[in-house]
Amino acid sequence: MTRARPSRLHAIAGIGVDRMGSIADAEPGRDYLRLENLDVDIPPDPQAIARTRRAAAADADNSYLPFVGQDHLRAVAAAHVGRMAGVPYTASDCVISAGGLSGILNVLLATIETGDEVIVTDPTYAGLINRVRLAGGVPCFAPLRFTPGGAWTLDRAALRACVTARTRAMLLMSPSMPSGGLLDAEDWTLVAELCVRHDLLLILDSAMERLVFDAAPVIHPAGLPGMADRTITVGSSAKELRMIGWRVGWIVAPPAFMPDLVAVSLANVVVPVGIGQDAVAIALERSPDTLPAYVAELQARRDALAEELRGLPFGLPRGGWSMLLRVGDFGLDGAAMSQRLLAEGVCATAMAGWGETHGAQYIRFVFSNEPVSRLKGLGARVRRALRA
Repeated sequence: MTRARPSRLHAIAGIGVDRMGSIADAEPGRDYLRLENLDVDIPPDPQAIARTRRAAAADADNSYLPFVGQDHLRAVAAAHVGRMAGVPYTASDCVISAGGLSGILNVLLATIETGDEVIVTDPTYAGLINRVRLAGGVPCFAPLRFTPGGAWTLDRAALRACVTARTRAMLLMSPSMPSGGLLDAEDWTLVAELCVRHDLLLILDSAMERLVFDAAPVIHPAGLPGMADRTITVGSSAKELRMIGWRVGWIVAPPAFMPDLVAVSLANVVVPVGIGQDAVAIALERSPDTLPAYVAELQARRDALAEELRGLPFGLPRGGWSMLLRVGDFGLDGAAMSQRLLAEGVCATAMAGWGETHGAQYIRFVFSNEPVSRLKGLGARVRRALRA
């Protein structure tokens, strides 16, 4: 048969993580340094694992129902977002999704029209950009400022310039993935000012919001003036709770958005598997106590990676799981550097399609899946690859 590719797929970019992971997996005898994807070697909360095991044998958890998510998890997720934002939410303001990215797509489908512009930072995870396009939106890129050896920062003038008559929403993440750039209080004040002035929706990807380093404060923008009624928060069990394989997320929103969010959720995947939801609720409830040691370990890995790459043009992440190195300074793009690193036993991902200003000239190192001891010596491998 003659097959025409749907137009909505024309601008969908590959992520690259799957390709690099497959290459490493295909050589089980070779001990690659796995810096290509957002897996984590630190296990989830033991109580969450135990609850999952019990749920696998429980008839009540072997169910689609409730379609909007189990009551306990909805209440816990709503309370968690409420604490972070200082805004009162209840279980009725929450719907459970099959992971954070599924939740992002559901929010976009429920809130934007075809042709609406959605502001994202540059660089941004290609999976988020792809979902904007799948929903019919047009991403508008507000570049972050890159300082070699320093932290990524928001270019506030660029953010202002992105707002047009066609802008419907901002889709923001702090710390941002993949840069680790962190929005500070002045940044969020500007975001709120622009959203209120131009009647914009803020879609907050909160998957990493507490994975911040150097004792930086966590700021949830729904608590800023004028933002409670225009902020939708999408959370995930994957990164903060280290429950990647559970594929559980949550959407917490003002009541006016809930009917459409529920309608889209019921038409797209419905909910995650029942056996994972209460385990996520337990891990999320316990996370204020279990998270600090995990964040300290991630910061130690960040610091080890920065020391290994000292003198090279990397952006210092202020949170999150990954660090970018600008290999364009050496006449390379990320794809070429990725191949050179494979020869050095390092699996890392190119950044083509992850932005317009910041993209193909970078390579990403994910430090969530390798301990400090294994990161030692990475700098020598990187420098050999740059000279190859």
